[in-house]
Parts: sequence; structure tokens; C-alpha cells
Amino acid sequence: MARTSARRLEPVSNGVSRMTTEAGAALPSWVQRYQAVGDALPGADRPWLNARRAEALAAFAASGLPTRRQEAWKYTDLKALASVPFAPAIERATVPAIDRVPTLLTDDEPLARLVFVDGHLRPEWSATAGLPEGVVLADLVTALARHEPLVEHWLGERDGIAGRSMVALNAALMDGGYVIWVPRGTIVDAPIEITLLSGAARGAHTTPLVHHPRILVVIEDGAEATLVEHWAACSDATYFNNVVADVQVGAGARLRHYRIQEESVEAYHVTTLRADLGRDARYEAFSFSTGARLSRLDAEISLTGTGASLGFGGAFLMRGRQHCDTTSVIDHRVPHTACREVFKGTLDGQARGVFQGRIVVHPGADKTDGQQSCRTLLLSDGAEIDAKPELEIYADDVKCSHGATAGQLDANALFFLRSRGLDETTARRLLIEAFLSDALDEISLPALRGRLTERIEGWMREPREDRE
Repeated sequence: MARTSARRLEPVSNGVSRMTTEAGAALPSWVQRYQAVGDALPGADRPWLNARRAEALAAFAASGLPTRRQEAWKYTDLKALASVPFAPAIERATVPAIDRVPTLLTDDEPLARLVFVDGHLRPEWSATAGLPEGVVLADLVTALARHEPLVEHWLGERDGIAGRSMVALNAALMDGGYVIWVPRGTIVDAPIEITLLSGAARGAHTTPLVHHPRILVVIEDGAEATLVEHWAACSDATYFNNVVADVQVGAGARLRHYRIQEESVEAYHVTTLRADLGRDARYEAFSFSTGARLSRLDAEISLTGTGASLGFGGAFLMRGRQHCDTTSVIDHRVPHTACREVFKGTLDGQARGVFQGRIVVHPGADKTDGQQSCRTLLLSDGAEIDAKPELEIYADDVKCSHGATAGQLDANALFFLRSRGLDETTARRLLIEAFLSDALDEISLPALRGRLTERIEGWMREPREDRE
């Protein structure tokens, strides 16, 4: 008979609980280290937030990191995280200097931006003065100080942790992030760019950092905004970003949300995206991934207002032994809603991709239009894609489809290009770029589409022997 140890939770002054067991500490060491810095976490002096942290930590302690025994995590293994001696990013007393901040938009384009380095806001690189009156764009610490009722309300609305251990972990240890609030009827013409750099501390003896950012984006009724969220690396350091992003798009509102993940090839990146769409709302969510040793986008999107529409898509390019997981559940809860989900990927070397997409049409959600597809190119014998598209339909008079394909480059097309004088490397590059460019058509921001096209071209020009 397996032996289990009794557990007890001992609350500490800042609301972050301490777990002990008869056999010793049950939590990973990097979780326990947060108890030493708990007083420095955002909102540590607010009882309502401390109570939620304690509840979330208890939930995480009961479940632990997700395992492959859970259906949603069947193809992605996080057990390596338990053995890495991560240190809380908030422990760092000084923020390393950086030479420049990358941008995915043209240098002369007016935009508001926030820049974070290893979880710390860098005001000297940030700019918010050009935003329309009433728009809130702030890091989590500032938002708690100046807009606490707003933050408390939306954390309360969206902070469900039951059965979501990575969300519970973030809720317990959230140490940064940002808040965007666009009030009713406000149009933000210029894109907002959020740049989040990690791995700024270099050196063989640098302790890997773990960061738990919380992102709150609220676009009220009739408002409109464009958000470019750029996760990038300053080095090839090992680190872990566990992100939770909560998005609310109000009635008649529109949000274009572009996520670009270019983390270190030794990094771990997990994002849980939770979104709710009101009546006649439009949400365009696009994800572009080339970085991280292991990355996962876990999306839970609910269309709760009649006439709501969702464009959810992306592109991923993985090589070596990289692992990229996209798992989504899209809930159609009312009649006359629509979603289009399109993902394209390219895998080389021993890279592995995962696509688990589920569209749920709830009872009474008649006239739903849900389309889903995932297409993947496998450029080597060692590359692998696990695809599981699903439909659950509990309503009549709907139009839904789903599918997934995977294969190699078209031999006839490759032969045609080579017969026109192109060498094999150039011919392969042109075919792959053409395949992925279709995914970029989902981006309605020309400057960003151009920058990502350059990223694809650069990825393809790298020698293939570097991808094995």
C-alpha cells in the first residue's frame, strides 16, 4: 500500500502559506523560496490579495505540477521543472543593464509601450504619455497602487483556480505583469507594445529565474485596441515564465492581440490565456512561436454574447529538441457566434509539436459557425506532431468543421522549382515561406506582419545542421 503523508498549511504574515509534511517539504524548492520574499510581492500589504494567494497555494500544493496522466497534458511533460533550482525573479536586488530594446514595429510608428527586464519594469524604455484620456496602461505594482478596485474586481472575476494548477501557481506567486484598461467607447489608434525580456543576467553561475506575470486586459463596450506582446531573450539562459493572461472584450468592442514568443532555447514558457467575448465583440488572437526549450499556450476562450466572433491562430517554427504545445478550448455559449482557428507549423530536427483544439457548442447555441484546422510541415524524420482536433456539439443548425494534416514538402513542387534553376536549399526555403505566409495573413497590422516575415526568412536561412 502506498504511504501518504499528512499535510498542513501554516499561513505566514504575507498570506503566502507554508506547507510541511511528515516526510519533509512537498513543494518544489523554488516555490518554497517565495516564502522568504513574500513581503516583496505586489500587494503584500493587502489582506484580500493575501487571502487569495494562500488559497491558490493550497490548491497548487494539493495538485502539484501537471502530469501526463492528465488528458490535457498527455503530450507535454513538465517534470523537468521540478529539478531546476529556480530562484524568484523578485529576489534580484539590481536589474542588469541592457544595450537596447527590440521592437516588432517600425521605429517611427507612434505607440505606447512597457518594457520589462527579468520581470522588472524599466521606465526609461517605457512610454505611455500618448494614450487617450482614461486609458490605463501600467505594470501590476502601479495598477495596484492607483487602480486597486479595478484590479481587485477583475482578479475576482477571472481568478478561477479549480483544476488549473498552473493558474493556481501564478495566483499564489504572481510577482509582476501589467494591466490594460480601455474605457467604454475609447479608440486607441496606435498599437500598444509590451516587451518582456528575460535572461539579462549572464554567466555560468547565474541562478535560473522563475517569473509569474499576471496580465489583465479589459476592453470595455465599444472600445478598440491593438496589443503586441513580445516575449524575448537577452541570452541563452535557463529560466521559466509562467504567465496567466485574462482578457475581457466588451459588447461591440474589438481587440487585436498578437503574442510573439522568442524565448531562450533553454527556457520554459507556459501561458494560460483566458478570454471572454461579449455581444458583437471581435477578438483577434495570434501567436507566433520560435523560442523556448518547452512552450505551451493553454487557451480558454468563451463567446458569451450573441454575435461575438473570434479569430484564433498562429504559426510555430521549432528545431533541435524544442517542444511547442498549443491547447485550446473554445466555448460557444449563445446563438450566432463564430470562430476561425488556424495554426500552421514547421518542425525540424527532433522537434515536437502538439495541437489540441476543442470547439464546444453548448445547448441553445444555434447558428454557431466554428472552423478549426492545423497544418504542419515535418522537415526531418525525427520531427513529430501530435494533433487532436475535437468538436463537441450540443445544438442544432450549426456549421462546424475541424481537421489536422501533417506531411513533408511537396516533392513535385520541389522538383518544379529545381527544374527552373533553383538549388535545393533555396527551393525548400521558398516553399516553406509560402506555406507559413498564409498564417501571417491573419495579422491585420502591416508592420508586424513584415517583421514576422523577416523572422521566418531568417529561420530558414540558418544551416540545417544546426537544427539537428
